[in-house]
Amino acid sequence: MNQFNNKWMRAVLPALLIHCSIGTVYCWSLFKGDIAYYMGETVGDVEWAFSIAIFVLGMSAAFGGKFVERNIQKSSLLAALFFIAGMAGTGFFIYQKSLIGVYFSYGIIMGIGLGIGYLTPVKTLMLWFKTQKGLATGLAVLGFGLAKVIASPLMEKLLGERTDEGVLVNPASIYTMFYILAGLYSVMMVIGHLLLKKPDGYEKENALSAGFSYRNILKNKTFIGIWVMFYINITCGLALISQEKGILAFIGFGAIGLVSSLTAVFNAGGRIAFSSLGDQLKDRNSIYKIIFASSITAILLTLVLDGIHSMVTTVLIIALLCVINAGYGGGFSSLPPLLSDRFGLNSISTVHGLTLSAWAFAGLTGNQLSTFVLEKTQSYDMVLYVIMALFSVAALISMFVVKPEKVRLETEELNTKEEILAR
Repeated sequence: MNQFNNKWMRAVLPALLIHCSIGTVYCWSLFKGDIAYYMGETVGDVEWAFSIAIFVLGMSAAFGGKFVERNIQKSSLLAALFFIAGMAGTGFFIYQKSLIGVYFSYGIIMGIGLGIGYLTPVKTLMLWFKTQKGLATGLAVLGFGLAKVIASPLMEKLLGERTDEGVLVNPASIYTMFYILAGLYSVMMVIGHLLLKKPDGYEKENALSAGFSYRNILKNKTFIGIWVMFYINITCGLALISQEKGILAFIGFGAIGLVSSLTAVFNAGGRIAFSSLGDQLKDRNSIYKIIFASSITAILLTLVLDGIHSMVTTVLIIALLCVINAGYGGGFSSLPPLLSDRFGLNSISTVHGLTLSAWAFAGLTGNQLSTFVLEKTQSYDMVLYVIMALFSVAALISMFVVKPEKVRLETEELNTKEEILAR
């Protein structure tokens, strides 16, 4: 059985199974209109289910970090139960035409499964890949990014044919799809749960993790800086990604589906490329400087060169969307190893979970930011100016606030004991 007790079978495969399941939350745009039509609600009202899910994802990760730290077997099983129950419950409440029920099942129940499931495999991967932490987390978060690419064709198949107006020929397919997906993902997540295992000989807790201080981390300037720049990266990413179809339609580009697939590949590829590059750099925070600099440069080129020729504009817009998607994905995968470098591996699940609360708030503000700017200015250029300004703030934080020194998070009492022992 030793051939099955290695980093690929005990860390990478289960992480991919779990993240490829929960990552389907990003397929929401494929069927939100069908849900609204079947239930007789507006798309805007139904949209809140997704926003709630992302908010609960971040907050459950923030408050569930210590639970994940103690027992990954329990946390992976809990994630599977909540995610599957939320998926099946969404189908049931769509059938009942209960909007509150959809908010509860898709937003809250499934959201808890998302947060705990997202967090669970990360530390295990870094324990198995101690010298390649970026590669490890990139592999895990790659599954989250690829989930949309993999699941979208399946969902379209399950939804079936549509009329010329885009309405489902079989309206019942919208809720039966959720039942089928719940069954499929239950198999994937349970297998992932059974396979996930930390390396032999690893102690679940030690003196350092036992002495973790929330107060120390929440008032630490480096942590605050990482939280803010992570929040800005997600907010800017969502602000532009949410307008992808509208921007392409505005410039008259018809192959929107092709570009959507291309940007999804860059989103997934950025997760593995940026985090792996971080393994080769002296300071992993340099990855965020590269992400922000490349994003600002892409926006500047688009704004300055726009209008020279329609073909140039099209190429610039597609390139911009690819760059932003790559940085968006890379920001997620580069976060855990950066936190590990700054705050140590002992309490990484807790610290990572707290940082993911930034995702919760960005999920509520990202889409709304670009929508607000468009309503006020009727200009996609103004959206780009606002996003560029925010990226500039994030770049300054990365340069001047996120210090390269490692931070100690233990309580003062534990530090005193260690100092005595050292003497």
